Amino acid sequence: MTETTSPEQRSLRGLEDTDAYLASLRDSLTTPRDTDYLLLAGDLPAEAVDARARMRAYVDAHVLPVINGYWERAEFPWDLLPPLAATGLVGGVLRGHGAAGLSRLAAGLATVEMARGDGSMNTFLGVQANLTMGTIDLLGSDEQKDRWLPAMVRLEKIGAFALTEPRRGSDSAQLDTSARRDGDTWIINGAKRWIGNGSMAHVTVIWARDEADGEVKAFVAEREDPRDPETLPPGLTARTIDGKIGKRAILQADLGFENLRIPEANRLPGARSFRDTSRVLATTRGGASWESLGHAVACFEAAVAYTEVREQFGHPLAGNQLVQNTLASMLSELSAMQLICFRMAELQEKGTWTGTMASIAKFHTANKARVIAQQARDLLGGNGLLLDFHVARHLTDMEVVHTYEGTEFIQSLLIGRKVTGRSAF
Repeated sequence: MTETTSPEQRSLRGLEDTDAYLASLRDSLTTPRDTDYLLLAGDLPAEAVDARARMRAYVDAHVLPVINGYWERAEFPWDLLPPLAATGLVGGVLRGHGAAGLSRLAAGLATVEMARGDGSMNTFLGVQANLTMGTIDLLGSDEQKDRWLPAMVRLEKIGAFALTEPRRGSDSAQLDTSARRDGDTWIINGAKRWIGNGSMAHVTVIWARDEADGEVKAFVAEREDPRDPETLPPGLTARTIDGKIGKRAILQADLGFENLRIPEANRLPGARSFRDTSRVLATTRGGASWESLGHAVACFEAAVAYTEVREQFGHPLAGNQLVQNTLASMLSELSAMQLICFRMAELQEKGTWTGTMASIAKFHTANKARVIAQQARDLLGGNGLLLDFHVARHLTDMEVVHTYEGTEFIQSLLIGRKVTGRSAF
């Protein structure tokens, strides 16, 4: 007898064939490849090699298998925190209180690996370690460091850094949020916007202008359980920003303060003016460049893997001249980004890294990573629009990186002021 199949069975078989084919295209998109064509890794100290390996293992085992779902649902992946703490890398370059105490190069390479996995998790860790923990470490008292930093290293307490305001972006020195001393407490009024971890933080560093002397100071608001809305302190409102096209798996928030009382014991004594705010920001300069490199690496790896497997007109895309030209362009720009980042780490360790250097690095790396992500999206064609092919997530996350730590336009004005001696803003 001749076996017959129904139209429904044939349709189902066709879908199964489609799924199998798409799986073959996705199979190696996130597999690490050698992108060190200028042989920079040959000179890496053991500490840097170890930090990169530990973060890569964490990303490959824990982040990449699940992050697309969290990104699409705009949910923060709380379950990824315990294995992240177990890497021993939380705290980056900070020393003491259990922090990692890495060199600038080791911390940068760990950032590349995290961003290669996901930008939301990278921003979470940057806010936690570099901005919040970094502020407490630089400007806090010994008692305050002992009180907050160990739990933050273990990721038992989450931190947020509340500087940016609804009316203040790049002109952050002109803060509207106010602080007024009232006995042993401070009364905070105002608002903040785009605060990473803002609606999920146990510890939030709030920058506000003292009404008495007009100087900017830092205060730490505490919350027992940020996953329980009932634990919000009176006078503090936290509202997660919805509708983002990038960095969807990190919760960024609008914060409102109406007569929020913070005890004097939670004022950071080292924060006496906006110059101290700038000191904190100076220690974080360069993070966006390392992150840009990570996104660029992820997109380049995905593009190479895809074009090796995807066939059109009888042969793999990788055999086409235009495709090879695009891959060569991507690799050359990626290599230049690597050189900038490695040199940055060297100058930071020497203490000769400047604001102009940071602007040059951010200007170049964010621009080029954005282009590399766009080129990868093009090479993946329609599949480049899908989350499970990963490139779309990196592409939209780079739109965020392109904006924070100063846009291309702000960086160009900072560089231009140094070159010409004239301020255009």
